[in-house]
Amino acid sequence: MRALSLEIALEVVLRRQEREVLHRQQQLAAAKLAAAHAIATHAELQQEAGDASAEQPLIGLDAIQSQLEILAKELTGECLAVMPGGAQSQESLDASRPLDEDAMRRGVTLLTLYQESVRNDPASLDYARWMSEAGGQVRTAPILPPRLLIFDRRVAVVPIDPAHTRRGALCTREPAIVATLCALFFQAWETAIPLGAAGSSDRISPTEKELLKLLAGGLTDEAAAKRLGVSLRTVRRQMSSLMERLHASSRFEAGLKAAQSGWL
Repeated sequence: MRALSLEIALEVVLRRQEREVLHRQQQLAAAKLAAAHAIATHAELQQEAGDASAEQPLIGLDAIQSQLEILAKELTGECLAVMPGGAQSQESLDASRPLDEDAMRRGVTLLTLYQESVRNDPASLDYARWMSEAGGQVRTAPILPPRLLIFDRRVAVVPIDPAHTRRGALCTREPAIVATLCALFFQAWETAIPLGAAGSSDRISPTEKELLKLLAGGLTDEAAAKRLGVSLRTVRRQMSSLMERLHASSRFEAGLKAAQSGWL
């Protein structure tokens, strides 16, 4: 230990602090470099994982809704939707409205297929009319493919189990699968009826005609109701009306007269 003048002592202390600051700066620069390397490596691994698997399971309603929100935000051109089952739940309509509204505002084309029986549900019918008035295109058909959504013909979301949609969904980007689902959609779209189209002059609705075909094919009332997305009571009421209009005393006679009238 030795005594120094004030000037020399201050200079020594300042140099020591400068060395410490320089050392910290070097450590910080090394840490930044390591972090950048780690982030780049992580991104590469994620991309490789994504390329290796074009399918993503979505388990639970929250996971499905979150993914749909992301896909809706990324939409740039077109969304194709098949919504079977007739009447849609109010929960589903409320969740879909802001996404559809935002997409149409951005110029996205929405093509939606509903089951013919949706015309009997005021809430679902109002929603379909709102979509049409806002710029979307809506058509209905007596029988539809399983529920599906296709975003920009690049990504498709389908239920894991079409009979129990709450079990989860599958989000796929596999080109062959998406192309097949697009073909299935447009096959149904071409034969569907625009929402605002006038009724046919055949004196029979598309749903009634399809009901006759299903029953003539051997399906029970219960099975026909499930295929048409209506209740068993509705099927029996429609069949009773058809028999009355055909002046038939039995379903067998109704089938014969329907064929003679060109309804089958």
